[in-house]
This record gives sequence, structure tokens and C-alpha cells, in this order.
Amino acid sequence: MSESSAEAVAAVASAATGVVGNWRKATGIAGAAIGVIAAGAAAGVAIERMTVGRGMRERARLALDSTGPYGSLRGTPGTAHADDGTELYYEVDDIEPDLAVTPKRRRLFGRKAPAPVTVVFSHGYCLNQDSWHFQRAALRGIVRTVHWDQRSHGRSARGVAQLEDGMPLTIDQLGRDLKAVIDAAVPEGSIVLVGHSMGGMTVMALADQYPDLIRDRVVATAFVGTSSGRLGEVNFGLPVAGVNAVRRILPGVLKALGQQAALVERGRRATADLFAGIIKRYSFASRDVDPAVARFAERMIEGTPIDVVAEFYPAFTDHDKTAALTHFKDMPVLVLAGIGDLVTPSEHSEAIADLLPDAELVLVPDAGHLVMLEHPEVVTDRLADLLTRAGAVPAGATVSGYGSTSSTAQRG
Repeated sequence: MSESSAEAVAAVASAATGVVGNWRKATGIAGAAIGVIAAGAAAGVAIERMTVGRGMRERARLALDSTGPYGSLRGTPGTAHADDGTELYYEVDDIEPDLAVTPKRRRLFGRKAPAPVTVVFSHGYCLNQDSWHFQRAALRGIVRTVHWDQRSHGRSARGVAQLEDGMPLTIDQLGRDLKAVIDAAVPEGSIVLVGHSMGGMTVMALADQYPDLIRDRVVATAFVGTSSGRLGEVNFGLPVAGVNAVRRILPGVLKALGQQAALVERGRRATADLFAGIIKRYSFASRDVDPAVARFAERMIEGTPIDVVAEFYPAFTDHDKTAALTHFKDMPVLVLAGIGDLVTPSEHSEAIADLLPDAELVLVPDAGHLVMLEHPEVVTDRLADLLTRAGAVPAGATVSGYGSTSSTAQRG
């Protein structure tokens, strides 16, 4: 089974649960698959329903949507074009334009302030650039950053090769997409690459296809909750029988659901409670996650159409970029994962670190797949240290707040 994580599992579960009765002949096996995937989450939802009315839960979600600041940070927009013509949306959070004469920079660096380093953030499957909200807020005004939406996610356009030409989505394609974003948003200067989950795989694919770029311009890299391969061995916290059933059934279910996108989206809305329970189980490990953060993750994932979920799923089965990791040996590297990650287990991060013996390996207790949202202070702290070691952030600078959630955060 591939990286069909909280994101894919939740999307499939909520979608199929709401629509399977309407087209049982087409997806007669969907019910069994969903039963295996959603059993644990459904039990929690059932308990909640005994104590909290459905109307109250709906009002709570609306309240969180209207007041939650997460994902509200915006930068200077730009568009890159992939090799198949797909429009890729990105935003730049810049620092002062005249770095050499800015008093703040002069105090930190002296007279010879170096050219700015740009940090490029790549997000995971079924998420978007806003998943880095806390880290983006913390780094504003301190370092130049680029945040982009992978094809068919967020504000980027649907993949042309997939939508119009019927071409399968590959991780290599995502690596080329990242190259297009770098060409447009960071045409010169040093780069730090940061990737979570699928975003980390995208970074590996970039290195595999453009080793000269890595050698000449990349000064540090961070891999967060990701894998270099062998995703088919992940059991997602399910018993052996359940894993085998999911591996056998899920590809066909996804394909069928993707062909009934409009019907499925109505089903997702009708099964919001089950959807939220599955999201929480596979995204977070701690019991006291801020409800607004959990709802934020839910919104990002539910915003990914089911046909996109289905379109991306097969690519993870073939993902193997272990050999590409050699291109990161001669630079500072951070490898970070949550110990409770059921999607890309921390053992996959340990395997990456084993191949990069000089990398810093950080395993975060009580953390799941969305560790940068669940424990932002840890991720931001280690990322700030990496940037300092790479020369992207001066040693005298202070990264404070660990990602203030204020929607009015100012660039320094």
C-alpha cells in the first residue's frame, strides 16, 4: 500500500460511506474496505454522538472555520509553469529589499551582509502550502521563503498531463514541478529545501533529476515525516488482515470513487463526523490537539477533490528515491518525524538518517503525521537551528513565537 495516509484514507472513507448505497453494483467492495479503514475512528465518533448533538457539532465546525487564524497568512503571489503547461501557484514572503544597508542586517552580519538564502517549502499529499502556517509565521521577516501548492492541490491548477492527456501522475513529475517553481521564484542565490511527506519525496525527485542544482545551490535540506521508499510495507496501525484487505481493495475503490466525483463530494459532506474522526486518528497522536488545528487539517484535506486523491495514489507505490539521498550528504540535513506517525512511520525517517550519517535525526514523542501542526514549537526550533547552520539565518537572530497564529503577522 502506498502513502494513502490520513489524507487518502480519510477521503476514501468519508466519501464511500456516503455514496456506496447509491451505486452498490459499481463499488460493491467499497463497504468492506471502508469498514476496515474506519473502524477505530467510527467508534470514537459513536461515543461523541452519545454526548454531543449533531447540530452542535456542525455549529462548532462553523465557529472554528470563522475564527481560526490558521492558513490566513499570504505573501506575494506568483505562477510557475510545469513542463506540461500546468500552472503552479506560489507565494513569496520576502525580507527587506536592500539587505546590505538594512540596520537590522548590519547589526547581525556587519558591513558585508550576504545575499539572502531562500527557503522553499513543499507540502504533503492532500494538503496545501498553508500546512506550514506556524513555521511560516515564525520565519517572516527573518528569511526569504517560498511556499507553493503542488499540482492539483490548493491554488495550483489541475495537472494538464493528467486531466487532458490521461498520463499517470509520478513523483518524478512533482520533482520537475519543484524545479519550475525554483526557476520562477528563486532564479539565483542559495536554497534550503524543506519537504513534508509527499513534499519530501518531491525534494528527493528533484535531486534525482537535477543533481547539479543540489550541488551548486542547495545549502541545507529538511525532511519531515517522509519516506525514501518501501511505502507498501506500511500497515497504518491496522491488523494484518485489515492491511491485506485494504491493499487488495483500495486501488479499485479509489478509481471507482474518482469516476463519481460529484456524487462522492456530496457523500463527504454528509459524513463529516466520520471524516473528522479519521483525520484526527491519522494526523495526530496527542490527545489534546487544539480543536481549531484539527479542523484546519480537516479543511485542507476535504478541500482535495476525490479524483485528485485517486489520481495521486498509485504514484506512491512506485516511489523509491533511496539512491537520490546521496546528493544531500555534503550539507546540513534535518530528518524529523513523529513517533506516533501511522502514515510514514518514524522508522522511515531513521532509514533516511542511516544513509545520511551527518544528518540531525529528531523523533518527536506524542506526535503523528502532521507534526508541524501538532508540535510546531519543536519543528520550528529545529528548522531555525538548521537555517542558522546553513547561514540562512544569522546566529544573532531570534526566531520567536514558534509560529504565531496571528493573521496580521508583519514582515520584519
